[in-house]
Amino acid sequence: MSTSVTGSPPSLRTPAEARTRPLQQWWALSIRGVAKVFRNGEFVFAFISPVFLAICFYLPLSSVMNSYGISYGQFLMPVIVLQSVGFAASSAAMRASFDDTEGINTRFRVLPMPAAVPMFARLAANAVLLVVSLICANIACAFIGWRPMGGVEGTIGLYVVALTVGLLIALLADGIGSVAGSPEATSQALMLPTLILGMMSSGFVPVSQFPEWIQPFVRNQPISQFVNVMRATDYNALTWEILQPTVWWCVGMFGAAVLLLMIGNRKVRA
Repeated sequence: MSTSVTGSPPSLRTPAEARTRPLQQWWALSIRGVAKVFRNGEFVFAFISPVFLAICFYLPLSSVMNSYGISYGQFLMPVIVLQSVGFAASSAAMRASFDDTEGINTRFRVLPMPAAVPMFARLAANAVLLVVSLICANIACAFIGWRPMGGVEGTIGLYVVALTVGLLIALLADGIGSVAGSPEATSQALMLPTLILGMMSSGFVPVSQFPEWIQPFVRNQPISQFVNVMRATDYNALTWEILQPTVWWCVGMFGAAVLLLMIGNRKVRA
């Protein structure tokens, strides 16, 4: 008696039949991740974060900066966008950490699933949250006086830079969350560097307003470099000289993210 392949019991199916396609697995896990982001209220915080930041810095400093001939709403826009990106990155790290502590990664390991599928699914959910964060940041910046100054080309370039940096930060944060092993350690690993680099950057005040001894650090650290590129792109005045440091920072972030993700994957499989 012959039995069709599709009608055979699971124990008699070939490995190729039992294995779900990686693209389908990625899609299912991505939908799960986006739904979890929505249930946790992260979309709400994606709106609150840039609004709160814009109010806290624009209201007390706008009159001072305007006296120097600087339109502070225009000046502040890049760092508000980057802080929104940082929020999405923090969520990415916490999501990876919870997947680790709750044993989800261990369950994925025993399934016929490529090791990269869960990571790419988390990245897809992070990308959705990142887009929402950027939209909310732009709305908040529009209310404090930011207007696109570089035309269509400059505005598109601004969003491309913001999305590229955001995805790299989210990928790096995902690696940190995979390695840290607990939400508490992940929060500590992200909070201090983000706070220091954000406050000691050219995002909120010009480099010349810092003490001379710390100006080299402020000028060359990654947040300041990202801010410089975004401002130059917004005015459609980007040059390779301005862009080059950001390119190298992005390459370094990508390399660090890959290394951390490899370490995290090895830890799960140990």
